[in-house]
Amino acid sequence: MIRRRSLALALAVIMAPLSANAADLLQTYEMARNGDPQFAMAEASRLISKEGEVQALATLLPQINGSADLTRNHTGATQLAGAGNRRSRDYSIRGSQTLFDWGRFSTLRQQRALSQAADYTLESAGDDLMVRTATAYFDVLVAVESLSAAKTAEAAAKRQFEYADKRLEVGLAPITDVYEARAQYDDARANTILTGNMLEDAYQALAGITGQPVRNLRSLPDDFRPELPSGHADSNAWVAAAIDNNPALKAYQYQTQSAQAGIEAARSGHYPSLSLSGNWGKNATWGNVYSPGQANPGSESRSIGLTLSVPIFSGGATQSGVRQAIAQRDSAQDQYELQRRTLERNTRNIYQSLVAGVSEIEARRSAVMSAQSAYDASLVGLEVGTRTVLDVVLNQRTLFSAQVTYAQAKYQFLLNRLLLSQATGELGINDLREINRLLIADAEASLVSPHNR
Repeated sequence: MIRRRSLALALAVIMAPLSANAADLLQTYEMARNGDPQFAMAEASRLISKEGEVQALATLLPQINGSADLTRNHTGATQLAGAGNRRSRDYSIRGSQTLFDWGRFSTLRQQRALSQAADYTLESAGDDLMVRTATAYFDVLVAVESLSAAKTAEAAAKRQFEYADKRLEVGLAPITDVYEARAQYDDARANTILTGNMLEDAYQALAGITGQPVRNLRSLPDDFRPELPSGHADSNAWVAAAIDNNPALKAYQYQTQSAQAGIEAARSGHYPSLSLSGNWGKNATWGNVYSPGQANPGSESRSIGLTLSVPIFSGGATQSGVRQAIAQRDSAQDQYELQRRTLERNTRNIYQSLVAGVSEIEARRSAVMSAQSAYDASLVGLEVGTRTVLDVVLNQRTLFSAQVTYAQAKYQFLLNRLLLSQATGELGINDLREINRLLIADAEASLVSPHNR
C-alpha cells in the first residue's frame, strides 16, 4: 500500500501539468486510478479478505507455545521448621496439531470462497472506476456544449431585444415586442448562469474521482459517426456472455459458496475433533529448604498424546447456529439471483439502447440542422415582417434544446459501449483507448472554462 501511494504521488506530480493544459480520457483515467478513494477502499477490502483465508489456514497448522516461570516462595518460621526461602524455575514447550476438525476445515473453505469473491469484487470495482471516470468526463463535455449553446442563445436573444427596441423607436414594432424580447433575453441570461454552474459542478465531480482538477478536455468531432461494437451477434449472446463473465455476478456466486460452507462449519458443532499434542518441561528448585538435607536437583518431563473432544450438549447454540447459517445461505442465493436478473435486464437494455443510439444520433444531428434552418428563416421573416420576435425566440429555444440533446446522445452512446463491455466482464484499457482515439482537442473548452468566463 505504501508503494502504491508513493506511485500515486509521483504520477500526480507528473500529471499536474496535464491538468493545467489539457487531458484526454486515458490521462484522466490514470489520475483516477491513483487518486480515487472508492477504488482504494476496494483494494483494502480485498486485502482484508485475503488475510481471513490465511488466518483460517493457520488454525490447521501446528501450534507451538512456550512458557517460562520464575517463582520465589518465603516461608515463615514455625514450631516444626525454621524460616526459609525457595526459588523455582519452570520451562515448558507445548505443541499441538489438529488431525480432524470439520469446523476448521469448513471455515477454511468458507474463507477461500470469500477470498475468490474479493478478487472478483476488486475487478468489478476497477471496471466501475472506468465507467465512473468516463461518465464524469462525458458529463463535463455535455455541460461544455450546453454552455456554448446557452451563450449563443443569450447573444441571439440580446440581438433580438436590441432589434425590437430599435424598431420601437422608429414606430415599426409595438411595445409588447420589446417586452417579450426583453423577457426572453433575461431568461437566456439566467439560463447561461445556471448552465455555467452545472459545468463547474461537473468539473468538481470529475475532480472528486481524479483527486485533482482537470480542465480543457478533449471532445468528439462534429462528424462523429457511431458504430456498434463487435464480438457478439445479438442481445441473447451479450446476455449469455454477461452471465458467464460478469465479475460482480461471480463475486456473488462465490459468496453463496462461502455461505454454504458456513452451514457445514455450524454443523461441525455436533462432530468430534481429534488433535495430537506434545509437551516438554523442565523444573529446578534452589535456596533454603524446609528441612535440612532436602534438596531438589530439578526434573524434566516429556509427554505426547491424542485428544478426542466430543460435544455433548451446548444449550441449543449449535442448532441455532445451523439455522442461522442456512438463512444466511438463502439470503446469499437470493442476492445472487437478484444480481443475475438485474444484469440480464440491464445488458439487454444497454444493447438495445446502443442499436437505437446509432439512428438516434443521426436523427439528433438532423434535428439540429433543421432547427438551425428554421431559426435562420425566422430571422429573415422578422426583418421582412412575416415573423414576430416571439417566433424567433421559440425557434431559438428549439435550436438550443436540439443542440443539448444531440450532445447528450453522442456521449451517452459512448458510455453505453463501456457499460455493455462492463456487463460482459470484457471492459479493459483498450476500450478506453478506442474511445479516446475518437476524441479531439476541444478549443471551445478553454473558452467556456469557469476560469475564463
